Amino acid sequence: MAISDADMVEAWKKVLTLSKLKQGEVVTVLTGAATHPQTLSTAMIAARGMGAIVNRLDLPPMNGEASLSRDALAFVGDTPLTGNPAGMAALKASDLVLDLMLLLFSPEQGEILESGTRMLLAVEPPEVLARLVPTMEDKLRVKAAAEKLKAAKEMHVTSAAGTDIRFAIGEYPLLEEYGFVDAPGRWDHWPSGFLATWPNEGKSNGTIVIDRGDILLPQKSYTQDKIVLTVKDGYAVKVEGGLDAELLRDYMDSFNDPEAYAISHIGWGLQDRARWSVLSLYDREQTIGMDARAFAGNFLFSLGPNTEAGGTRNTPCHIDIPLRRCSVELDGVPVTRDGKVLDEAPLAAE
Repeated sequence: MAISDADMVEAWKKVLTLSKLKQGEVVTVLTGAATHPQTLSTAMIAARGMGAIVNRLDLPPMNGEASLSRDALAFVGDTPLTGNPAGMAALKASDLVLDLMLLLFSPEQGEILESGTRMLLAVEPPEVLARLVPTMEDKLRVKAAAEKLKAAKEMHVTSAAGTDIRFAIGEYPLLEEYGFVDAPGRWDHWPSGFLATWPNEGKSNGTIVIDRGDILLPQKSYTQDKIVLTVKDGYAVKVEGGLDAELLRDYMDSFNDPEAYAISHIGWGLQDRARWSVLSLYDREQTIGMDARAFAGNFLFSLGPNTEAGGTRNTPCHIDIPLRRCSVELDGVPVTRDGKVLDEAPLAAE
């Protein structure tokens, strides 16, 4: 169901308030060919209404000829900011960038954040954004879980379907997504609500079973039969199963890059307002699947690059796979059991 401009302006004001937007700050809205016009117009109205100086930087699309999909995450790497010093200067001079284009997995994004600019990604349909407006409680939930992940040296994931894999962790930083940017140099994604890190290089070993009803992204499909990944020394060395496994292998092989099979980020969903079933209600080109990535209790793992964490594994292939009904343990202590987040004592509000 569509949402009114008035409701979207209010949603933006809530997010911008949580992102500590102040009167007189410079906000640049980064847009591209696929930017939703209602998201754009209401963002600019809300930011202007809060006293910000608002600019728009519109950039042309890239990588369309190389990608097998129209999804913005189907081919990552060079962006319209690659070799674009004028565009970079505008974004680095901004206090807050609202990314309505999708600038992930790029050195340009890292450089912008290093300048102290805050950056918020928002590319889901307006009604999804409005349904999943972040709250301070979302932040506290993610932060409480982050304290446990930060102290852990191993993540062990199991499931009744057959998943049994261990990841050594600690070399890379945490990705704490709670939906707003309240500190200089912070990046986040509205909507979200999950926690992740990247395993130590070469230290992931075991079996991952993608069961019927689990989700492949950017394919944006529910698997119909099991896919069994054998993971050895950080790479999926076997992808076995029926038609779904064949489709996944063919897609990954199209990149002609062994790094496409590397384990990337790992973590679990913490957003109890996100729903596993929502993906079935949208056309594939309408959404990038944030409900699937964030629904509470999922085990979300990724294949592909780790440059977002400061690593050197750079590949245009990036696949996110949220699994249901898994149990996640950190150094032997469970944080989810059978796809349910275990109760946690929240941190005190700031």
